Amino acid sequence: MSGFLPEGLANWALGGGGQGDNNDDHQAASSENNETQAAPISEQDMRAKRMARLAALEKKSSDSGENNGSNDMEVDSNDAAEPMQVDPDEGKKQPAAAATKVVTAKEQAPAPVDTPKPKNLPDSIMVEEPAQKKPKSPSDPLAKLRRKKILLIRRVLQVTFGNEPSDRTPACVHLELDDDEVYNTNKSPNGVNIGHITDLLVSRLSLHPSSRSLETMPPQKPGMIAYLADCHKRAGEEWKDLKQKKNGDGSEDELCGLLEEIRKQVVSYAASSLQLPDLFELGNDSCLQLAKCLSTTTTDPSSSVTFDVMGKNTSFYYCVCEELHSQDTDAFETMVTDVVTCITDALSKCKSLLDESPPDAGLGGNGLLLTSALRELCTNKKAATCLTQVPSFLIPPADSPQASEWVGGPPPPQIPRGANPHQIDFIRRMQEMSNSRMRRSGKGLEEDTVLGNVLRLGLPWKHESVLSSYVNPMRRSPKDINQISEGHRRQLELYQSKCNELIRQLVVAGEQPRQKVIQWLTDALLVNAKADAMEKDPTKISSEELLYNLSVVLLKLCDPFVSKPEKAALIDPGFVSSPKSHGGVYELAGDNALTRLGDNISHSEDGYNPKNSFIPLCFFFCSRALALSIVPGMAYYHRTSLHVSRMGWHIRSANGDLYSDRRFNHVLQSKCAMGIVVKSPTFATDVFRFYNAVAGFLLRLDSDQLKTMPEHMVSDACAVLDFASHHTTGLLSGIDFGNSFRLTVKLLSKDCAKLVRNYNLRASLGDILHNIFLPGDGSRRNEIPESVICDPLSGGRPYLVSDKMCQDTLAPSLLLLYGEVETTGFYEKSSHREKIAALLKYLWDSPEHKLAFRKIAEDQESFVTFANGIINDMNDKFAGVMEKLPAIRTVQLQMANPQEWAAISEEERETILERHEENETLVENTLKLCDAVLKMLGFLSTDMAIRDMFLLPDMCPRLANMLLFVLTKLVGSRGLDLKVDNPEKYNFRPKEMLQNVCVVFSSFADAGTFQAACAKSGYYTPDLLSKSVKTCRKLGLLVGESMELFEKLEENVEEVAKSLGDDEEIYEDAPDEFLDPLMSEFMVDPVILPTSNNVVDRATIQQHLLNDPTDPFNRKPLSIDDVVPAEELKQKMKAWLDAKRMAKGQN
Repeated sequence: MSGFLPEGLANWALGGGGQGDNNDDHQAASSENNETQAAPISEQDMRAKRMARLAALEKKSSDSGENNGSNDMEVDSNDAAEPMQVDPDEGKKQPAAAATKVVTAKEQAPAPVDTPKPKNLPDSIMVEEPAQKKPKSPSDPLAKLRRKKILLIRRVLQVTFGNEPSDRTPACVHLELDDDEVYNTNKSPNGVNIGHITDLLVSRLSLHPSSRSLETMPPQKPGMIAYLADCHKRAGEEWKDLKQKKNGDGSEDELCGLLEEIRKQVVSYAASSLQLPDLFELGNDSCLQLAKCLSTTTTDPSSSVTFDVMGKNTSFYYCVCEELHSQDTDAFETMVTDVVTCITDALSKCKSLLDESPPDAGLGGNGLLLTSALRELCTNKKAATCLTQVPSFLIPPADSPQASEWVGGPPPPQIPRGANPHQIDFIRRMQEMSNSRMRRSGKGLEEDTVLGNVLRLGLPWKHESVLSSYVNPMRRSPKDINQISEGHRRQLELYQSKCNELIRQLVVAGEQPRQKVIQWLTDALLVNAKADAMEKDPTKISSEELLYNLSVVLLKLCDPFVSKPEKAALIDPGFVSSPKSHGGVYELAGDNALTRLGDNISHSEDGYNPKNSFIPLCFFFCSRALALSIVPGMAYYHRTSLHVSRMGWHIRSANGDLYSDRRFNHVLQSKCAMGIVVKSPTFATDVFRFYNAVAGFLLRLDSDQLKTMPEHMVSDACAVLDFASHHTTGLLSGIDFGNSFRLTVKLLSKDCAKLVRNYNLRASLGDILHNIFLPGDGSRRNEIPESVICDPLSGGRPYLVSDKMCQDTLAPSLLLLYGEVETTGFYEKSSHREKIAALLKYLWDSPEHKLAFRKIAEDQESFVTFANGIINDMNDKFAGVMEKLPAIRTVQLQMANPQEWAAISEEERETILERHEENETLVENTLKLCDAVLKMLGFLSTDMAIRDMFLLPDMCPRLANMLLFVLTKLVGSRGLDLKVDNPEKYNFRPKEMLQNVCVVFSSFADAGTFQAACAKSGYYTPDLLSKSVKTCRKLGLLVGESMELFEKLEENVEEVAKSLGDDEEIYEDAPDEFLDPLMSEFMVDPVILPTSNNVVDRATIQQHLLNDPTDPFNRKPLSIDDVVPAEELKQKMKAWLDAKRMAKGQN
């Protein structure tokens, strides 16, 4: 809207009613008012007249010397008051009873004729209105129409005018008009017309903010924008009511015309005030007023400026935006920028959702109200586009000079190399307290951009207000804790819904704002690429709250194609190989490179031409955001839970009080606060559904496409499901995990074993099968809902027995996996193998998998890897466990004696408890695995084909050594008599373990190869087997045929041992070249290592390579396929051995 008027239009407007003192104009107005409805006035003329009226009012105010309208009582004390007269208008109603009212001299009603004229009247007098009833006059249509218009004006504009006391009402602002044309029946027989709306609005808007005329009861909303918005809304409601309730007197069209003009004029005045804030004193902060109106939508939806009863695109806010944009695009952009600045300045003062920005700082309110204001601002697409163009919408590009600038203070100190833990902790604290930040960083994105200010708000678990809500957690019931958490989650989810709506409004506003949002999302993922690190730099990484909220926003954007397979088909895997599309988020090289499932991957723009580019972007960006937020958040929560358990154990062991221990309660408070987000049912459900969709997407890819996928997509899915199996099992109910199961089985198969070479990832896949999909039985409890374990499409049968791919491939896959997890870590390896053993036992008992088990013997290489894994576990761990049990018993006895325990110094007690805890953890995990391994050997050896694999020359000696070693610990070292408190806690069941070992012995008892291997074992003694047989018979551990076979084994091994005793004498003087350089034993199958040219026994190097794929002599990479048989040496050894035996036979 232009504030400058052509001279002709301005002069016409000033002469045409600006002062109301031109007789010709009055006659013309009177002539117009004789018509039913005033002739329409052009928009240009109306604008000119309004501006001229405003100029005239300002001139009059200046000439009269009024004090800015601060006193609404206009009285000339030197003039005598006029006598009171009876209003000749018969249509005006009088009060039914006497009333007393305070009026000013100017407001006094004329006195009756017979009342003497007073000489002097004070400024304010008491006038008693007679309670007399006027005779009812005949119906006057014009009077009735005038009355309707007056009441309509009162309801819509909330103003009154006229000189009579009855013209006033406490709820309305009374206007002192320069011209009585509006209410003079001689001048305006039809009452208020369209031409008068300008006069009324100008008079109302020209009031000074401190004017007493604005003091109504109830009070009207302060400010100009809120008032105009309410007028617009009320006019729309009145218009709609008139259209629905026609009374047949023909006045509806004229009244609707008035209402339409009001709506048009209030929009025009609002646009003018936003463009020229000093146009009216009431609107000198109009942008701030508009921001306040937008922010009150959540708390007071009935007064929303973005909603209107007359339909789409008719709201006050929408109309104002369109009006201002049509008049002056620059002014419109300035207005949007100013409003956004008001909102973001207020947001920056909030540290969490529990904080509020002080109102004295401009726009007050909490994060929910302020974000709602931004959301409402974006309901107009032009405004949304302008928002994305403000300078603070994006951080500087990576290659710009501003990217590396520090703001907010000097750079904080960085952790030097070689810093000790105390120094690292101190510097971390300094970094967290620092307000300085690089412009292009996670912290810069959070504090310097519009969306960063929005998404950074949440419920930080370190925030004092959040922690205080969980004070004294040990003294509260789980129900109380859950209620507190649910209250926080409702508040957080409401805020996140507003964030989702804001982002969606920007995305749908057009291509330009959508690209700006995509660039912001890309920057957010790039500057936070290290957010999943164990040790984060708070000066470079955004807060957890921003990353959580970012994940929620992207999950909602993904929702349409997560739930609809036809849209999920539009996810193009070529996105991750197109740098132009992912903007560097999925780089293959550099500091932010992301590992892929396969090897030899390269970027290529060729072939990436998606039908819909936004869907793959949302999908892959969401996957990356979750990897930086909820996945590390769940891991940290799990570690905190373990820390709480360990602390509790230590305190109880020291006879401490958990309820009064401040440090323990603080850590427990932190755990509860963390659970607000990571255990949120809504968030968790969306995450589970998304990762099942990820699995469905990966299932449909061929091998070449699958290997290009980021590895974290699979590992994150495993981490999320593993977390759910420990902490949120109830939240899994009702969610389809069929794709997750099928992908797990596929990636574990032999076909994908060479594609997915990360053994830790493959081990995690095995854990998911155990933790999520393995049904419980009498000895193992599973809290996973049946709806997750079972396939609804197969009649509710478990996935593990109903899925065709699982029936064909899973059993061999698990045998292969058992050997592969050897390199995953000491404690982790035991846990993985214990779960694999439980899965194999379940599959073995299922008829659907019998055929797959028979095929196991066909793959000798995989079986040998598996069998060596079993033997390694028992050899490496069982001996250590049996040594730790007496140490555990010793500490238990010490702690049971208060006097002895108190005599030990506190420092020494701490050391003892730490070592004791380590021993308990080791024994508990290891004995559980050993028991599972022995049971697995027992049921596998019942299949003849699998048993024959164990009897291979490379395997049988190792199997016999392992079984005899276990016997020496259980029987030879009084293992059955070893006692500990609460043995079930440690999975220590020596009798059951001895029974399992003897079952395996009985399975191989009739095999001559096994008998010979036992006789050759260094652990064999005649007394060992004899004592074992007697113990089994005494305790009834074996019965029937099994007992007979075990007894027979004792006799056969003793006979073989006697026959082999003579061979030992032969080997004593064997040449060194015939002995294994690593084991110093006579070689059976010598082979040459091409990497060092050393000769070793095949069994020795094969065992070494299972644990370390390098040459033991020079650490060069080596595999069993690389070794070369030493045929010449083997023939030489055979000839020497035959000669020795012949010579011994002759002697």
